[in-house]
Amino acid sequence: MAFTFKRLKIPEIILIEPQQVRDERGMFMESYKQSEFIANGISDRFVQDNYCHSIYGTLRGLHYQLEPNAQAKLVMALRGEVFDVAVDLRRSSPTYGHWVSATLSSETLRMLYIPNGFAHGFCVMSQQADVVYKMSTEYSPEQERGVIWNDPAIGIIWPVTQPVLSAKDMTLPLLAEADINFDYEGKK
Repeated sequence: MAFTFKRLKIPEIILIEPQQVRDERGMFMESYKQSEFIANGISDRFVQDNYCHSIYGTLRGLHYQLEPNAQAKLVMALRGEVFDVAVDLRRSSPTYGHWVSATLSSETLRMLYIPNGFAHGFCVMSQQADVVYKMSTEYSPEQERGVIWNDPAIGIIWPVTQPVLSAKDMTLPLLAEADINFDYEGKK
């Protein structure tokens, strides 16, 4: 099996398209193969898998964890369609505060790789969506942080104007006020 790896406008963010084999029985694909991922610049060791079910218009994010518990993520929509976003939080990066997005769906089964130093969020564009993602470190509530979804300094163009948000996500700070300890080299 094979994957196609495409670097986005922020080159550390990688869109991955798995090869699918379809026949009268259905479909088969590899969703992760360490050797191919390493050969394409993704060397993170994934230690936790998360599953999320959401309804249309739900917006989750923009979330991240501080160093030393920063999380790289490998995100895939198993059902439905989501608008998936990564925001560069590495203070000395030439793309600090910039964002990239990709549409992930059960139709394409494309994945988005988001390394440490980026905030992540997604918005559900279908009636329902089931999203799974691999994490490079375990969840650490003490290190969990976020940035408000509609920060004008970031300027994400979301596919919905009135998203369904958690109480926590409604009160996240602006990027200018966020607790961030990432730099361009990935160190504190």
